[in-house]
Formats: sequence, C-alpha cells, structure tokens
Amino acid sequence: MQRRNRKLWAFSGIVLALGLPTVVPAQTASPERVEEISKRGAEVMPFDLKQTQHVFTKTETGGVQQVVVRDPANAEQIKLIRQHLTKISEEFARGDFSDPARIHGENMPGLAELKNAQPGTLHVEYRELPNGAEIVYSSDDPALIAAVHRWFDAQLAEHGPDAMPGHPHGTMHPMHDN
Repeated sequence: MQRRNRKLWAFSGIVLALGLPTVVPAQTASPERVEEISKRGAEVMPFDLKQTQHVFTKTETGGVQQVVVRDPANAEQIKLIRQHLTKISEEFARGDFSDPARIHGENMPGLAELKNAQPGTLHVEYRELPNGAEIVYSSDDPALIAAVHRWFDAQLAEHGPDAMPGHPHGTMHPMHDN
C-alpha cells in the first residue's frame, strides 16, 4: 500500500511539474437556481436553451463564449444565436452587460469589473461558427482576465446542463447529447 501511495505521489508531482492543463468542473448551482436562470434566460435570449449549448473556454488572455446548436440542421436556431450574439457583443464592447445582469443578477462574479473596464482594455470580437456563433474576450490586464474567468465560472454553474466548459487551447470536440 505504501509503495502504491509513493507511486501516486510521484506521478502527481510529475503532472504538476509538467504543468499539464486540467479542467476543473464548475460548481453547479441548486436546481432551483438553474431553473430560475433558465426562465430569466428565455426572457433575454431568443434561441431555445434546450436546443442549444453554451460553451465557455478560458484562455490565457480571457476566454471564448460559444453558443451552438445541438442539431446542426436547425437553421432557425443558428440564425437566432447569431442575431443575439451579434447584439450582445456590440453591447459588451461598449461596457453594457445589462443582459447577463438581467439573467444572473447584478452581483454576478466578474460582472462589475467587466462593466467598469476602461475603454480599450477589454476586447470583444464576434465570430460566426457553422453551428452558431462565438464571442472572444481578450485583455492584457490580469484583473480583467480573472474577471472573465470568474464570469465564465458563474455562467457554467448557473446554466446547468445547458452549459459546458470548453477544452484547453480552444479546441472543440463534437458535443454529446445530455
């Protein structure tokens, strides 16, 4: 048993020394909170949460927020995703984060820092994807990068099964049905 533990400790040390990326699952909100967020989200987002998936990928300079359809043939949902993400990316670039505040509340982690970012310090870029769209957030300011990461964690926790963490280095793998 001690020999096995030593091997485990040695392996753990090697993993830490190599700095291998790990994905730490976000803490999930209570079922009541997830339901509340789902209801508020339906009032703000025009697409159907059950037909789409939010993917939040943290990066060294901020993060990538994707909204994609579960069924790639669902052209109507793709159109609605693109319309909404175009709108909010323009608002976010101006420091207007009122939509996430309406869904998650004004005290959402990271939100105050993002709303109060000095012009030009948080870059927000919209991109279309074949199955939806994404918003790329980037900054040179470590405090804003940390705020984006906290903001992503809060969304992962509160959107429940409608959200998932992305893969390190921005790679995407095919989604699996829940």
